Amino acid sequence: MMTLILHFVALNAGVLTAVLLVELVLYRLARSFEPRWHPVVAFGGLISWVEKRLNSDGLSAAVRRRRGLWAWLALVGLADGLGVLAFVLLPGWAYALMFSALGLILLAFSTLAQFVGRVADRLDQGLPEGREAVSHIVGRDPEALDEAGVSRAAIESLAENFSDGVTAPLFWGLVFGLPGLLAYKAVNTLDSMWGYRNDRFEDFGKAAARLDDAINWIPARLTGALVCLIAGGGWYTMAAAAPRHRSPNAGWPEAAFAAGLDISLAGPRKYDTGWSDDPPMGTGRRALTSGDIRRALALYFRCGVVMTAAVAALLLITLWLA
Repeated sequence: MMTLILHFVALNAGVLTAVLLVELVLYRLARSFEPRWHPVVAFGGLISWVEKRLNSDGLSAAVRRRRGLWAWLALVGLADGLGVLAFVLLPGWAYALMFSALGLILLAFSTLAQFVGRVADRLDQGLPEGREAVSHIVGRDPEALDEAGVSRAAIESLAENFSDGVTAPLFWGLVFGLPGLLAYKAVNTLDSMWGYRNDRFEDFGKAAARLDDAINWIPARLTGALVCLIAGGGWYTMAAAAPRHRSPNAGWPEAAFAAGLDISLAGPRKYDTGWSDDPPMGTGRRALTSGDIRRALALYFRCGVVMTAAVAALLLITLWLA
């Protein structure tokens, strides 16, 4: 039994090491692997279809919560089941190829860097251009942002999505293979579409939001620890600031980036729904520029290199033990 587990983990680590190596190369080339047909977009269409049929007006809060939970279980189970079927039915080489292809699509390392780097480039051209670029990656009102606000928003998005878009799918892919990767992306997509605190989703999306928080608990803290390790400090600042964030998870990578770069992130921000009164994270400068975005991207890349080396080391260890 132990030998089978070691072989399974070795397979996962081998595939994901290859994926991360390609992602590092794509980062350096300022490219990303974005197929015309994206599985997350297709799954998002299915999520919308299900929600429109189950989340009707006039339902009680209890019924909405119950329907939301069952819909979540069905959709995550579908994604996980597809991965299990691929593992059971496909030859090993075909499963590895499918896992690799989907890993390149679903691990957002190079894609995230492109979007955040575009904010820095456009901000160099002028504040209106920077606002337009950052509006594609954050939910706050871009017209309320000055140069420092655009820069902070870009770095905060980089930090949070490093955890949600890279560390978390990598972690669950290592533990459970392709089924784990697909299930995680389903959980994260459901939260992004249903996890709103408004009249329509407050009850129907409660399960999606709470379960996303649970499944991201470990990856968020691993991301924060990795950033502090590579930055050479900031552990105390991260541990003190992260629990003050409105999210139980997003504060860890954000506080780690703030400490590692000696800057201050978060603080009061204007969203479409109004102003937030979040406390600042970090004790450094708040007057940030496009240069600080590039510093954050450089730290992000170094973290990616160490992450790749760690997964490769896991591969070698499991092969040796097996």
